[in-house]
Amino acid sequence: MTDAYTPPKVWVWNKENGGRFANINRPTAGAQFDRELPVGKHPFQLYSLATPNGQKVTIMFEELLAAGHAGAEYDAWLIRIGEQDQFSSGFVAANPNSKIPALVDRSGKTPIRVFESGAILLHLAEKFGAFLPKDGEARAETLSWLFWQMGSTPYVGGGFGHFYAYAPVKIEYAIDRFAMEAKRLLDVLDQRLADNRFLAGDEYTIADMAAAPWYGSLVVGNTYEGAEFLAVHEYKNVIRWAEEIFARPAVKRGRMVNRSFGPLESQLRERHDASDFELRTQDKLEPAES
Repeated sequence: MTDAYTPPKVWVWNKENGGRFANINRPTAGAQFDRELPVGKHPFQLYSLATPNGQKVTIMFEELLAAGHAGAEYDAWLIRIGEQDQFSSGFVAANPNSKIPALVDRSGKTPIRVFESGAILLHLAEKFGAFLPKDGEARAETLSWLFWQMGSTPYVGGGFGHFYAYAPVKIEYAIDRFAMEAKRLLDVLDQRLADNRFLAGDEYTIADMAAAPWYGSLVVGNTYEGAEFLAVHEYKNVIRWAEEIFARPAVKRGRMVNRSFGPLESQLRERHDASDFELRTQDKLEPAES
C-alpha cells in the first residue's frame, strides 16, 4: 500500500495530475481556442478518434452502408485529443463535454448535434430502422445492454486501464479494486453469452457494436497489456463473441477509421469515400509524403 493521503478541506487544482493524459485533463469545461470544424459533402459529419468509443460509431456507419443504407454516407474527421482538438470552439459546439465522438447530422433542413457514443448509436438506429429491434423483449434487451455498456465501461477504462497502465505510480488498492470490477463485468458478459449468440439474443445489434470495442478488445486485443493479469482466457464465451464480431468486414473497416496509431495499413485517419479504405490508408500516403 502507498503512504496515506489526507485530503484537504477544499480540493484545488494547482498542478497536472500526472500520467499519460495529464495534458488534456482539467477541472473546467468550455472552448480553449477558436477554430471551426470542417464540413464535408456527406449527410453525416463525424468528429472522432479510433478509441473504443470512437470505433462504436464508425462500425455502425460501415454496417449501415453494408446493409444497403446509402443515406448513411459520412465524412469522418480526425480529432487528435493529444493535441487538444476537442477544446476548439467548433468541437465544443458539437459536444460541450469535449469528448469524442461527436456527430452533426446534416441530413435534414437543420443540422442536429448528437454526442455520447450510445446516443449516436441510438440516433442512427432509429433513423435508419436498423440494428435495433422495433419492439418487445428484443428491443428492451438491446437497450438494456447498450446502457449497461455505457454505465459499466468507465470502470474498465477510467478505472482499471488508468491505474494499471497509465497512472504515474502503481497503487495496489486502486488496481485491485478496478481489476476486480473489470473481471466481474467480463463474467457478467460471459454468462450472458453462454446461452446467446449476441447480447440481445440471436440478432446482432447496436449493443454488440457498443460493447465489442471495449470488452472484445480486452479479451482478444490485450488492451492495456492486461490480458494475462486479468486472465481473460477464462472468458471463453466473450472470446467467441468478440472473434465473430471482429471478423465482420464492416467492423474491420470501422475499426480503421480515424485511427492514428498502430500499423500504417490499419490507419485510415480520415474517411470521406468508400474507396479510401483502398487508396488512403497511411501506408499508401506516407511514402508519398516523405
